[in-house]
Amino acid sequence: MLYDIGMTIAYDYDHPANAGRHILRLMPADLPGLQRRITGALTITPEPAEQRALTDFFGNPGVEVVFREAHDEILFRLTSRVERLPQPRGFDISPPLSRLSTEIAEHRSLDASAPHHFLTASPRVALSPEITAWARAQVSPAMTVAAAVEAVGLAIHRDFDFDPDATTVDTPPAEAFARRRGVCQDFAHVMIAGLRGIGVPAGYVSGFLRTFPPPGQPRLEGADAMHAWVRTWCGWEAGWTEYDPTNAIAAGTDHIVVARGRDYGDVAPVKGVLRIAGEQSTEQAVDVVPVE
Repeated sequence: MLYDIGMTIAYDYDHPANAGRHILRLMPADLPGLQRRITGALTITPEPAEQRALTDFFGNPGVEVVFREAHDEILFRLTSRVERLPQPRGFDISPPLSRLSTEIAEHRSLDASAPHHFLTASPRVALSPEITAWARAQVSPAMTVAAAVEAVGLAIHRDFDFDPDATTVDTPPAEAFARRRGVCQDFAHVMIAGLRGIGVPAGYVSGFLRTFPPPGQPRLEGADAMHAWVRTWCGWEAGWTEYDPTNAIAAGTDHIVVARGRDYGDVAPVKGVLRIAGEQSTEQAVDVVPVE
């Protein structure tokens, strides 16, 4: 599938910011065999004093920008064309859940794709006895790892309500779990915490999701949004797979990857510091348009 992606993120400040430094992870990823970025452009208003490309430990490309002049707003605008390649779903070749710890121990590398980085607590995902107990109740040791991942994802879709007013970007997974409601970021964090609690390496994926308007209704410009789902290591043979608990589906050609990490903190679209007083507001508009 070919997609044209457009996104704007606008920040408005009550009082001018005297300085700022930000790291941006907005550009769709180039992933051989999975996703190909054909074009991509990022424009920033006002023009930053410094701008440099970077790549983090997990291989995610980013841009660091520095502002030195006073400014009361910032606009980030992305345009990109991406090809998402189909991944035929084959047989489940993941090991039984009871054997996964042995396969993890046999993994001797500590590179970015090693499961060890995704097995314990990370800055935004603490291990929770309550979430672990809930996840353990959804699986059995005889299940394959892939089946266990799907079981936990389906349980989140069944037990949780999508509610954009229930949480904020800083809500910890334990709080979203207690409320049984939240947004895609919360569902991904809860699923990650639950899977890690039962010994399955799990990480966070940020990206875009093609959405469909209600039957008979036109697609509204700018009405799409960034999305989040989960990446899990399912043993030596199966490797890494991705699952979307918000929609209870394996990630497919409608999921466009931007960045992968341990949790949202590793892949936040915009992260930085400002020298400012007062409040700020932000608006975001996203379009994911299939190219016929």
